[in-house]
Amino acid sequence: MRVITQHSLGGPEVLEAAEADRPTPGPGEVLVQVRATGVNPADWKVRSGHVRWFGDPPFVLGHEFSGVVAETGSPDSGFRPGDEVFGWAMPPHGSNAECVLVPETSVAAKPENIDHVHAASLPIAGLTAWQALVNIARVQAGQRVLVHGAAGGVGHFAVQIAKARGAHVTGTARTVKHEFLRGLGADELIDYTTTDFTTVQKVDVVLDTISNDYGPRSLRTLSPGGILIDVVGVGVDRTAVKEQAEANGLRFVEYYLEPTPADMAGLAGLVEEGALRPVVQEVLPLSDAAKAHELSESGRVRGKIVLVP
Repeated sequence: MRVITQHSLGGPEVLEAAEADRPTPGPGEVLVQVRATGVNPADWKVRSGHVRWFGDPPFVLGHEFSGVVAETGSPDSGFRPGDEVFGWAMPPHGSNAECVLVPETSVAAKPENIDHVHAASLPIAGLTAWQALVNIARVQAGQRVLVHGAAGGVGHFAVQIAKARGAHVTGTARTVKHEFLRGLGADELIDYTTTDFTTVQKVDVVLDTISNDYGPRSLRTLSPGGILIDVVGVGVDRTAVKEQAEANGLRFVEYYLEPTPADMAGLAGLVEEGALRPVVQEVLPLSDAAKAHELSESGRVRGKIVLVP
């Protein structure tokens, strides 16, 4: 099968197409024929060596996918060949390939009302927004939620999930993206390049997809007992913002994704209800993985980027 791999750390140019043996599923595993695979900041951070989660190359990147079950490793599997599924993968055996081998617990039935391209954009960014707002913040009707980077992968899902739970949603994004975000249900929008977002009316929850100085500044927007959730991942020292939050009677959570079948089913249900719409800015062939990384690394993506084998 065809894969996109790399043999050294570096820029997008280190990505290369290669042939690999098609794996065989063992007990509790499924082999999925990949129809589409999403691109996330984690991909270029690993590719470049910014984070070293998987040791040294070679490895195949790609953390999320949608496709069709090709084989199962257990006779009593909950899946059958031909089932349409979406799910998450873990490099060094990632989903930037024609087939991906994953545990059964890493996949769920694909929402029937969207195609594979849009389903492939859900597992990482969608689950990040879901777990942060539903499982951690427990957003409720009438609360106020501030989403930083509202037009991005995680952000555009967060706006919709918070709205589906009855919250008033404020988002930070450049003015050119405001119409797009209003279409997703955002109530209030702030162009962070011209307006200080700390002037916003006090909120109950801040979802921070930017980090850096956004954390300390965001604390000033929170009501008493409010919560700031940083979803950026590794590579940022958040000690100061955590201490500042505690000193002011606020909650701070440094969030890391932990996909579960139950949360994937919940996310799929919201899509099937029509309350969550994945937005894909760019669809590229798998062979253009380097271009996809360049786009992701630019930080100017609206929604998601998806590769198709």
